[in-house]
Amino acid sequence: MRWLFVLLGAAVLAAVAAVIVVLPDDPPPARVSRQAAPTPTPTATEPTPQVPEFTDVCGTYETAEKYPYAVTGYWITPQSNRCTWRKQLQEIHSVGGDTVIRIGYGLQYRAVDDEGRVLAKDGTRDSLYKDCVEDGLSCHDAAERDLRRAHPGNRVARTYVYRTDQAFGPDLFRCSEVERSVPGGKRVYYRVLAPMDGSDDATCDFTKPKPYDLIIIAGAADDSLTELLSLGDRFGIRVFPALPLAPRDPKTPIRANPDHIGTLTTLTRRILQDYGARFADRTSLGGVYQPFEVQMAASLAGNPTLEVYSQQHRIVEQELPGKPILISPYLDARRRVAFGQTPAQVAEGFKALVKTGVGIIAPQDSRGTGKVGLFWPDQRDDEVDERLRPVVGETTYGTAYHGSTRDYYREMALARDEMLRAGHEVELWANVESFEPSGDKPCAAQGTRGKTDKKRLDQAVTMAGRYVQKIVSYMWSDFMTCGSPSLEQEVMKDWDRPIAVDAIRRGRDARDGVEVRGYHLKDGTVTVTWQDGATEMVIATTGWLDEDPLEELPEGMQTAWVPFDWGQVPAGEWVRIGVRLPSGQETTEPLRVRLTT
Repeated sequence: MRWLFVLLGAAVLAAVAAVIVVLPDDPPPARVSRQAAPTPTPTATEPTPQVPEFTDVCGTYETAEKYPYAVTGYWITPQSNRCTWRKQLQEIHSVGGDTVIRIGYGLQYRAVDDEGRVLAKDGTRDSLYKDCVEDGLSCHDAAERDLRRAHPGNRVARTYVYRTDQAFGPDLFRCSEVERSVPGGKRVYYRVLAPMDGSDDATCDFTKPKPYDLIIIAGAADDSLTELLSLGDRFGIRVFPALPLAPRDPKTPIRANPDHIGTLTTLTRRILQDYGARFADRTSLGGVYQPFEVQMAASLAGNPTLEVYSQQHRIVEQELPGKPILISPYLDARRRVAFGQTPAQVAEGFKALVKTGVGIIAPQDSRGTGKVGLFWPDQRDDEVDERLRPVVGETTYGTAYHGSTRDYYREMALARDEMLRAGHEVELWANVESFEPSGDKPCAAQGTRGKTDKKRLDQAVTMAGRYVQKIVSYMWSDFMTCGSPSLEQEVMKDWDRPIAVDAIRRGRDARDGVEVRGYHLKDGTVTVTWQDGATEMVIATTGWLDEDPLEELPEGMQTAWVPFDWGQVPAGEWVRIGVRLPSGQETTEPLRVRLTT
């Protein structure tokens, strides 16, 4: 299997090098045999919509895909109303979504009072854990009582809490002598005990005095993940539940606190043991999501958060073999901040992340936060989009940023190819942010982030889509659904507009030509414009269209070829290439390429 990845990686490298600088007299493309696709149409290993529609207490829901867009995965937030889950997954599937990624919760270290009651960060009793009571004792004191029954020298040294909307089975526990579930109020609490070093000894020998970590999980009576996986089966959607978020370093909050990694490892192991027992054979379980974000930087190798990734990867391999960990680090290309990184530095960070064993890296394109710009090389002297000014001021792209989104994904694609050749199996996804740094009406209850539009989202797809295996977006709720019209409504209205992501010079049958890669190219006309000329070629009558290209490409991507004499374009001149449909819809962001010779 590994040699297939090496071969495929070499093909990717060759194509990557040709995207911005169009090479002359490129030979016809060689066909590459297919391998397991990251985002295929449903197969034996992918959830498949079961019926055209289904009815339950939440109403009748269609399972048809109506408006397939280039973005095929979205983050979603926890919901107390299960009918909201159903509504969201139907909407996501209708616009071509086949993946949802859950926002999760964090593990927290907490103090307790003299009665063993969990305290909030402000020192008051935390009401969320007040109902965790056994035999009239707080869960903390009851756990310590049980430990001391085994040996008087045992004690609870540290207490942690973790809240979730999930319910767990008996495989969450290892030692029934001291671990159990505790019904309380509307919740079910889970009491987990383990040695402080994270070893989580399965012998359950408590006869030697030790200090222990107590983890109190505030769970739910009904399991949200079971519900999501069932909906995934209905709609043909893969679900990535979130792993526990690591406690943050109080001195450097952007890093995981190394003092608590052992406890986090224990909690992760227990949760994945439970997943393995209940869900290992569910095709709708796509993998797991690690929500602790890091910045893509050359200095990542020394970040303790990578130890979290490595530890969790090993547990996933043991408990959920074949299910990858997905992470979504962020980019910062700003020149005027000390921590801004160049594309080459980001590529080094990508390689450091791959070495932790994660299976999917979906870097945030960071356009929504204003930390990276969407621009072509010949636009470096242009003024930045006014929506970026709250972040970088009134300036030019070249002054504000080390590079564009396209530059960063190109370098990460090259780094991925290097890692494939070294034997690491990893996918590169693009997480295009579907919001703006600020807006007149913020989309979320907290913060200033506002609505973006489909034109800008198309632009983000154009910049990143050439180099990745899948395109996902942060996030469905609230950013795809806020405003009037909402971004969701804009996509539904304009879903079939062509989006070109790549154009290269490629000969075919002794004829010079141009190969265009993108979405919704069928029946289209390729337009080529340069300073002193312009021409149009109808794909159906002058060239060819491949609607089912290499599996390495994102779902829905197509490849078209048309004849074009590049000799009429002066060397070094930038050429704009777009696609127009008979409906009049055309690419909102033309590709820009140039000949060097």
